[in-house]
Amino acid sequence: MKRELKYAIAVISLFSAIFFALFAGNGAMSTSDVLEVIGGGGSSAQRLILFQIRLPRILAAMFSGAALSVSGFLLQNDLNNVIASPGLLGINSGAGIFVLLSALVFPFQSEMKCVLAFAGALLAAAFVILLSAWTGMSKTSVILSGVAISSLCASVSQAVIALYPETVADKAAFSLGGFANVPLSIVKPAVPVILIVLTVAVFDAGVLDLMMLGDETAAGLGLNVRLHRWLHILMAAVLSGAAVSMCGLVGFIGLMVPNFIRLFYKGKSVGCMVLCVIAGAEFLLLCDTAARLLFFPYELPCGLLLDVLGTPFLIWMLVKKRKKLGSYD
Repeated sequence: MKRELKYAIAVISLFSAIFFALFAGNGAMSTSDVLEVIGGGGSSAQRLILFQIRLPRILAAMFSGAALSVSGFLLQNDLNNVIASPGLLGINSGAGIFVLLSALVFPFQSEMKCVLAFAGALLAAAFVILLSAWTGMSKTSVILSGVAISSLCASVSQAVIALYPETVADKAAFSLGGFANVPLSIVKPAVPVILIVLTVAVFDAGVLDLMMLGDETAAGLGLNVRLHRWLHILMAAVLSGAAVSMCGLVGFIGLMVPNFIRLFYKGKSVGCMVLCVIAGAEFLLLCDTAARLLFFPYELPCGLLLDVLGTPFLIWMLVKKRKKLGSYD
């Protein structure tokens, strides 16, 4: 299949997912009602549903999916590890700590919860970068530093829960992940950040092709390996933090989408990254739509559905790639 056809199929599929998510819903608003509101009519309640609930939810799912997919792609290619993901480097755990703190310091303020989740993700990544820099900034040191920071963050989270058990409910809701209550005020600051970092990542994708040749080969070709590894981890952290600020601790997107794309696309990193953007947005949007429709009038958390899909996928990856897993300097 030609690359142009693959891109066309991906784009058409994404627009189909947007159309389905926009018009699929409960009986309070039919397809004709949606068309009427788009045309400038409709009641105030219908306009509220479309512009304050459905559209922010669609935007949040699309940009979160794209951000998490590219974040996972950057980490997997940079560290030469097919199971690398933002969770592996403790980014999600860092966000989780700050969510607990926001529940204590700023209760009932969802905007502060998301801002602090974003800050926690960046702070965790910063600690990973500093710790790995002290040990050489190699692929192995980055992964081990991420595991160490993740364990530390998990321990601190458990300590906060033990001391302040009233935060457990808030943490549980955030840990499941989803888009049920995403206001436009949270989507607005996150989307520009994601767009900027995705643009930088696409333009810098050629560096990943060099780094996949190995650190010594890439350095021999004049590439500053340590600097670019630092930048890639930082971009992955920014993307993950922005996504977590909207959707909570949604998992497996950064693992599943890049590996799925690699099954069908064998070209350069820039093409694979563009497909990750499109496929990530589409996949998370479809998962969110399915989560709110499968058991209507009840709604599943989107993160719960992803856990059900992602766990067997990870097991399949471990079995399929068992001879190739691991990071070697």
